[in-house]
Amino acid sequence: MKSSPRVVVVGAGFGGLAATRALKGANVRVLVIDKQNHHLFQPLLYQVATAALSPADIAWPIRRILRRQQNAEVLMAEVTGIDPLNKRVLLGDRSEEYDYLVLASGATHSYFGHDEWAPYAPGLKEIVDATHIRRRILMAFECAEAVNDAVHRQKFLTFVVVGGGPTGVEMAGTMSELARKALAADFRHIDLSTARVILLEAGSRLLSSFPESLSEYVRQALADLGVDVQTGVAVTGCDAEGVDTAAGRIDAATVIWAAGVEASPVARWLDVPADRAGRVAVAEDLSVPGLDGVYIVGDAALYRHGTEKPLPGVAPVAKQQGAYVGAIIASRVSGEPKPAPFRYKDSGQLATIGRRAAVVDFGRLRFTGWFAWWLWGIVHIYFLISVRSRLLVAIQWLWSYLTFDRGARLITPDRPPAAKPGASSDHA
Repeated sequence: MKSSPRVVVVGAGFGGLAATRALKGANVRVLVIDKQNHHLFQPLLYQVATAALSPADIAWPIRRILRRQQNAEVLMAEVTGIDPLNKRVLLGDRSEEYDYLVLASGATHSYFGHDEWAPYAPGLKEIVDATHIRRRILMAFECAEAVNDAVHRQKFLTFVVVGGGPTGVEMAGTMSELARKALAADFRHIDLSTARVILLEAGSRLLSSFPESLSEYVRQALADLGVDVQTGVAVTGCDAEGVDTAAGRIDAATVIWAAGVEASPVARWLDVPADRAGRVAVAEDLSVPGLDGVYIVGDAALYRHGTEKPLPGVAPVAKQQGAYVGAIIASRVSGEPKPAPFRYKDSGQLATIGRRAAVVDFGRLRFTGWFAWWLWGIVHIYFLISVRSRLLVAIQWLWSYLTFDRGARLITPDRPPAAKPGASSDHA
C-alpha cells in the first residue's frame, strides 16, 4: 500500500505555518523544517530590541503550535540546498525526500553590496538580533554615564537608524521615547534630553508604500518626539564610530540597519534566476516554472500577477500565499479542481510612531494619531498566536502606556561565557 504523499515545508514563519495548517485535513504527511525551534512574530521584534517586551512574549515553540495536527511533524535543522531532480531537501550530511515542497524561508538583511557594514549596523530579523540590539542600546547609556568627556558622551547618546520603512520608523520613535521618558530618571550624571535619534532615509520620504499625506504625518510625529529625520540622505560608509553619508559624517556609538532585505538563498538552492533582492519568479499558482511540486511563498517569491509592483514582503502576503499553496496541494492530492490563480486581498497597512501616534491605511479609510495607535495595537494583539501572549502583551502595553516603564531592560551577554577548565556541561 502506497503511503500518503510527503509535503516538506521549509520555514515556520507566517507562510510556512499557514501552508501547514491548510493541509491539516489533507491525506498527506507534512514535515516542517526550520533552523530555529520557534515561530517569531516579527512585526513586534523591535519592541524586544527597545526593552518593551521579552522574547517569549512574541515567540512560540513550533512543536507546541503544531502538536494537535496529527499529520505534521517538526525537524529543527538548517537547509543547505535542494535537489529538485531527486526531490530531496539537503540538510548538510543528510537529506529528506518530498513529493511537494513549500519554500517559506523568508529573508535576511541586505546591505546593498556592503556586507562589511553588518558588524557595525545590525539588522532586525531574529530574536538574537533583537537582544543584541537591546544590549547595544542599553550599554550606550551605561557608557555615557561612565565617561566625563562631553564629546565621547554625546557619541554614546547618538543613535542612528538607517531606513525609513515601518521598522525604521517604529524603531526611531520608540528609541526616542526610551531615552527621553523611560530612562530619564534612572541616571544621575547624564542629561537624556540631549540624546539624539537620527533617522536616515535615502528616498524622498518615509513609508514610501503609504500615501504621501500619511508619510508627512509620520515625519512630523517623529519630529515631535525629538527624532531628527533626514530624507534623501544615503549612507556611504559605516564603522564602529558612526556612519558616513552624502551629507557628511555622523559620529554615533549605535547604528541600526532597517534599510533593506534580501531573500533567503532559494534561487541558489534551486539553481534558478532571481531578481536583485534574491526573489524567484513564480507562476500564478505560486509554483516554480519547470520544477514539479515546488512552491515558494512569502519574502522569497516574486509575484506580479494582478499588480504593477511585486507583492511586498509582509506577514499578510505570506499568510495568504501559504494558505493558498496548502489548498493547491490538497486539491492535487485529492484530485479535486485546482483553485483559481492566487490573488492577494490587501487588508491595509499600519505603522506606529511611539506610544500615542500611528498611521493606518485601509485604502479609502485612513486614520492617524491616538485612535490609529489603539487600532494598531488591537490588530497586533489579535494576530499573536496564543491567548497567553495576547494577555501578557496587552497588560505590558497598558502598564508602559501609563508609567513609561520598560520591564525588559536586561543587558545580557552576546554569547554564553566559556566553560572553565574541568567544568561539566548538561548539553552535548
